[in-house]
This record gives sequence, C-alpha cells and structure tokens, in this order.
Amino acid sequence: MNLDKEQDLWQDGFRVVTGIDEAGRGAWAGPVAAAAVAFPPGFDPADCGIERVSDSKKLSPAVREELYCRILRSALAFGIGFASAREIDEIGIVPATRLAMLRAIRRMRRSPDFLLLDYMVLPSVSTPFISIPRADSTFFSVAAASIVSKVSRDRLMIRLDRRYPGYAFSANKGYGTSAHREALASLGACSAHRYRFGPVRRVNGLF
Repeated sequence: MNLDKEQDLWQDGFRVVTGIDEAGRGAWAGPVAAAAVAFPPGFDPADCGIERVSDSKKLSPAVREELYCRILRSALAFGIGFASAREIDEIGIVPATRLAMLRAIRRMRRSPDFLLLDYMVLPSVSTPFISIPRADSTFFSVAAASIVSKVSRDRLMIRLDRRYPGYAFSANKGYGTSAHREALASLGACSAHRYRFGPVRRVNGLF
C-alpha cells in the first residue's frame, strides 16, 4: 500500500486528493457509513505512524482503532457521513451509500478536487475521479477512508446495542450472524433494522 497515485495527482496540480469508502452495505441493521480522507501533498505515512494502513477488513479492531485516531490527526481534511436504516429502506442501498458519501464530502473542511473511489460513482458530483474495484487495496487514501468508515460505524453499532439489547449489535455490528437471525426470530425487528433486506423481511413477514 503506497501513495503512488496520490503523488501523481499532486504533481498534476490537484491539492485535495480524496479517498472515499463505505462500511456496512451488507448489514441487516444500522446505517451505511462513508468516510472521505485527504492527506496533504507530499505526505509520508511513516512520519505519522500510519504506514500499516490497509483495507480495514484485513486489520484487527485494535489496530483499526489506533490507526483511526492517527489518520484523523494527520489528514489534510476528512468527513464522515451516514445514511440511516430508514433511508436505506426508502431509497435502496446503493443510493443510500452514495448519500452517505456525499454527506462525508460535505463535512470536509476543504473541498476535494479529485476523488478516488472503490467501485462507486457519484453522478451528482462534477469533481474528476477514478473508480476501480478493490480501491481500498490499491489507493492509500481509500484504505484510510475504509478504516475511518468502519470504526465510525462500529462505534455507532455499539451505541445501538445499548439502545436495543438482545441483538448483540456490539458483536455482530448488524451483520447476518446465526445469533442475529435467532434474535430476529424471537424478538422481531427493531427500528435499527433494514426492513426491506431479505432476511429481516422474511423473518417478520414484511413487504
């Protein structure tokens, strides 16, 4: 994982090269989260102790938490956005993911002038972009955004676990584990669930 693409773009005159990624698209409950992260031109990850940045799925929770704090301290600009379970039900998961990404961009203290995206496009944004599969394993900024979005969402799911006990959201983060399925069967869905997702719909006889 390196900043080769960001370096090329900085040399081309782009100053706020922003990686964007999401977390939670496949979960049965909770929001989808997105993060946008831009590092300053010429940034060296080793200077801030974040050279271990990688696709968040390849890192332990403890390492993600450590890197999350260091990423936010060293970023030129960052933003975090969410789209709720209700919004996912209303407009669908792909539009909701785009909505979370747009909200993340709007929360940045500097506007991006180039976007690096993981297999998504944002039709309403005129900023130039590159979108490729597995960008979180290719572009350093996207990998950093994957960590920020994952940790941000995990923290929110821990809070939802306290609000809706019985579903083990702290452990499963809203994803479809066997224990989560059993909790749905016995308790029914709560307001944190995505009612239009098949497993929730089938268990509750909805839609």
